[in-house]
Amino acid sequence: MLTILYYLVCLVVATILFVISFIALAVCYPFDKKRVVVHTLSKWITDTVFGLSPKMGRDVEGLEYLDPKQPYVIALNHNSMVDILCLYKLPLVFKWVSKKEVYRIPIVGPLLFAHGDIVINRASAKEAMQMVHDQGKEWLAKGASVSIFPEGTRSKDGEIHNFKAGAFILAKDAEVPILPIVLDGTTKMTRKGWLINWSNRITIKILEPVSKQDVVDKSIKEVMADVHDRMVDALAEIRASKRA
Repeated sequence: MLTILYYLVCLVVATILFVISFIALAVCYPFDKKRVVVHTLSKWITDTVFGLSPKMGRDVEGLEYLDPKQPYVIALNHNSMVDILCLYKLPLVFKWVSKKEVYRIPIVGPLLFAHGDIVINRASAKEAMQMVHDQGKEWLAKGASVSIFPEGTRSKDGEIHNFKAGAFILAKDAEVPILPIVLDGTTKMTRKGWLINWSNRITIKILEPVSKQDVVDKSIKEVMADVHDRMVDALAEIRASKRA
């Protein structure tokens, strides 16, 4: 019964803020180029999702590495749809790179459109990379970060697998830092039958960014390997800490 009530409250809040988001987009568009207002409204939705139980939530580590005024290419591991909700805990305005199938989900899809998120067709790798590159550079130039799952798809076993180069090419061409972030616990938010795990804590660990200078000076393969290895190590540390 509590799970049903939880979903109903989330749906009502999401629907109300969904409507307000499009009103805000129309009203604020001329002077809100980063779409900060729409982003804030989505943050409120995620605050509701994670705030209805005092034991459920998102724990952020490494905030000292983050500069809210700096646009980044954000690289993070991908295990579930909950990953997308988690990032709104951070004091950054960002745009997602998402496959076009996500935009067919009610409320979620139109909200991503309102954010100005980057839609890609994974059936055409060349077209997708060009879209990420062109639109990503536009948003970064406006001061908004761009969030990308460099694995390209969800991990089936919860581990971090090989990265694709798109995020790193974008950062190099736009000359912006790369912000690695590791998520853990997003697959445990629900139990069998979509029952809510009321005591689930999700860890969001921010790692030290790859500086703009290193992004520009080092090879894409070198930067990609460094970020991958640090994220793998960080995930292992998070899990070891939780076991202890």
